[in-house]
Amino acid sequence: MPLNDDQNSDSDSSRLSESTVSSSDSEYSRQSFNSDSSSKPSSPASSPPKMVTFDELMAAARNLSNLTLAHEIAVNANFCIKHEDLPQNSLAGTVKQIVHKAFWDHLESELNEDPPEYEHAIKLFEEIKEILLSFLAPGANRIQNQICEVLDTDLIRQQAEHNAVDIHGLANYIINTMGKLCAPIRDNDIKQLKATENIVELLRQIFHVLDLMKMDVANYTIESLRPYLRRNLVDYERTKFQEILEETPSALDLTTEWIKESIEDELSSISNESSSSPGADHSCKSSISPTLVLNNGYLKLLQWDYHKTIPETLITDEVRLQELREKLNQLKIIACVCLITNNMVGAAIANVPDFANLLKRISVPLLEGMSKKTFDLKEALNAIGVQICIKVNESLTARDLPTLNAEMQNNLMAQITSIVEKNNPVSSLIDKRIQLFMKSLLAPPSFRKCMPALPGGLSVIQPEMELVGSQFASIVEFNKQVYGPFYANILKKLLFPEAAIGKAGIEAPSN
Repeated sequence: MPLNDDQNSDSDSSRLSESTVSSSDSEYSRQSFNSDSSSKPSSPASSPPKMVTFDELMAAARNLSNLTLAHEIAVNANFCIKHEDLPQNSLAGTVKQIVHKAFWDHLESELNEDPPEYEHAIKLFEEIKEILLSFLAPGANRIQNQICEVLDTDLIRQQAEHNAVDIHGLANYIINTMGKLCAPIRDNDIKQLKATENIVELLRQIFHVLDLMKMDVANYTIESLRPYLRRNLVDYERTKFQEILEETPSALDLTTEWIKESIEDELSSISNESSSSPGADHSCKSSISPTLVLNNGYLKLLQWDYHKTIPETLITDEVRLQELREKLNQLKIIACVCLITNNMVGAAIANVPDFANLLKRISVPLLEGMSKKTFDLKEALNAIGVQICIKVNESLTARDLPTLNAEMQNNLMAQITSIVEKNNPVSSLIDKRIQLFMKSLLAPPSFRKCMPALPGGLSVIQPEMELVGSQFASIVEFNKQVYGPFYANILKKLLFPEAAIGKAGIEAPSN
């Protein structure tokens, strides 16, 4: 299958820098923030404020679309184009069905005339010819010449004038050519085409299979591009984002606000004694670790309200971060349920092997879809409590022990359903321990090969936490590599404003 070299043109544009930012570069030292880094090739260029035109805005939108697509292809191994039909009961699906039926009915009436009218059929053959030619790799001259010769519309029109068009012969040639060019997954579709006798239905199905083949070519191109994008994605994304920034100077506003909020959170955690001393604001800011500011900013994304717009530098990973947040919320509930159950009826299940995993198997199906607005978490927790009481009593009965009385069952269910309450102590405890684990993945030495130990109370969700943690750490590591220079500039201005002002004053005359 052909690989369209045009799709690589963006990545061949001028590079923002010759070097990428390694994970060690993103461990921003205070010295680097205080020093003049304008000469560094990896530092993004800044643009003065300007009015943005509609064309510039659209160009920025196209750059963002290309950046997002390239990022998705590179990081998501399952990304592909899928063929999806419109729902038949939808307005768009109904309109499409009516229009298509009218077209094919009209074609059938023309071919049934005496003599037949071939003009619309000839236009279809012309379109089929162009699609078949688009599948050919460069240098496939023999089959290209053959397609152009057999599907020569001028010749077919001459034959139509003398009522000598072999329309079935042309259709058979098209099907055989499609069979040579298609992926093996389409072999059954080709067989079905060969078994179709009605010429109008055959042409309709030919176009359907050609659409599937176009999708196959696109997915083949994606697979071919993926290794290249993975090797060059840091440079590509940084260059594309710099282009967006030049066309839309406000493209870092949300990112700046996100970092600023993280700095304010760090300042609020400093002791009252030091913050009340003279010049505390300056001294406190200068003592804050830029790496810690960024890491805490990343952690906030795991509790982000995704109805709000995410920082611009994280748009390409928004869906993945939202999925991680939802998964962590579900894991937190499961850990809370297990902790409450162990605390209240631990003696009754102490000798039951694998009971913690049984609690997880009970909880997971009932918590599916908990991120939806219509999901009633309290009702789901009540159902989980009922199932747990049943399983505990079954276990006790099997061992000839007395079952839980009504009061104990009610207390257990009440404790489980109280998880939804704000500031619930069990929920707050588990949440802090999850945050501690996620933070330990980002703390130096960052992105270690072995997982840090899980805090107490999370052992029941250990495999899931380790998976979510590794995915989160990978997103953060790559994001720092791509956008590290942009973060460095923002942090320098926010943490060391005097240095930024001094630099601007020195550079002003040269401008």
